[in-house]
Amino acid sequence: MFVTAIIAAGGRGQRFGGTQPKQLIDLAGEPILARSVRAFATHPSIDEVVVALPDELAAEPPAYLQAPGIRVVAGGARRQDSVANAFRAASPTSDVVVVHDAARPFTSADLIARTIAAAVESGAAVAAVVSRDTVKLAAGPAQAGHYVRETVPRERVYLAQTPQAFRRDVLADALRSTDDATDEAALAERAGHPVRIVDGEATNIKITTPEDLTVAEAILRNAGGGLRNKPARTGRAGTGYDLHRLVEGRPLILAGVTIPSDRGALGHSDADVVCHAVTDAILGALSLGDIGRHFPDTDARWKDANSLDLLARAVTLVDAEGYEIGNVDVTIVLERPKIKDHIDAMRASLARALGVDPGRVSIKGKTNEGVDAVGRGEAVAAHAIALTRAR
Repeated sequence: MFVTAIIAAGGRGQRFGGTQPKQLIDLAGEPILARSVRAFATHPSIDEVVVALPDELAAEPPAYLQAPGIRVVAGGARRQDSVANAFRAASPTSDVVVVHDAARPFTSADLIARTIAAAVESGAAVAAVVSRDTVKLAAGPAQAGHYVRETVPRERVYLAQTPQAFRRDVLADALRSTDDATDEAALAERAGHPVRIVDGEATNIKITTPEDLTVAEAILRNAGGGLRNKPARTGRAGTGYDLHRLVEGRPLILAGVTIPSDRGALGHSDADVVCHAVTDAILGALSLGDIGRHFPDTDARWKDANSLDLLARAVTLVDAEGYEIGNVDVTIVLERPKIKDHIDAMRASLARALGVDPGRVSIKGKTNEGVDAVGRGEAVAAHAIALTRAR
């Protein structure tokens, strides 16, 4: 099943005030938008993320949106126009599309998963919380001296949140409507589709006013509140490993450096085992999956790709998590040729991709003493460990 997440960030947050869109407001050292996008970009059920931004931001998106699996489009005049633009940019193979407000930075991985599952079963689903207050239906629009028309049983009143998830055909049908609506679930209802309610979360607040930002900061201060998608703010380590067969007619590229050799590594990209192992290590440190998830060998975009570029893209994901690279240690296992004369060049090359000083990069060469395919000179392998640290 292929799942697309649409992040609705095309608004300008006029109710919030200020000189920049509210989704770019800093929340405890990180933009609200970055937090919201990360919840979906790192979710195991999400295959791609499409972010709808105001025109000027879409033309020059923030660095944390320039990562594999994330696409940026220009929004529209209304929320539903922004979602429609993103929907048109989504993969045509999407089975389910999830729509989420950029201004809800605390949605949990569990809520995302439950909403997707409900949409698969029922066609459309909306996260919502039951009202805790007695609900009064007014006789007319809010104005001085208006009166209660009736009291509505509060157990039947739910306050809608996002994420909202839809089977692709249901959302396509809903978006054909030209009527104004405050969310996509309302459009689906009007199109005649049943919308299933999924229990939302009290911490899944929408930041609309400066007062909401104060509440959000309080949630962040609470160790158990709204942080299930956020890694612990400590140093985090990850390990990586890669192996490729050696064949004639291919260059041997290690850490972006071409090593003189009569054989090179066979792979979909340039088969740089050092970069691949380090990429897995830094992704693993932040629980972001592995290189195959972000750069699958089934995707033609990564055919013969420069692995240093893939590594640099992975570094942007680490940066979006609020972390930086501390140091990296790599062991290359290769019977021949000897690499000792190329280690300094490899360290410098790897350091540039990681955005660190070469002093933080260690590379060692070992043989496998004639044991197995590596020892027979039929393959090259690399082991890596990376330490990341909170900025």
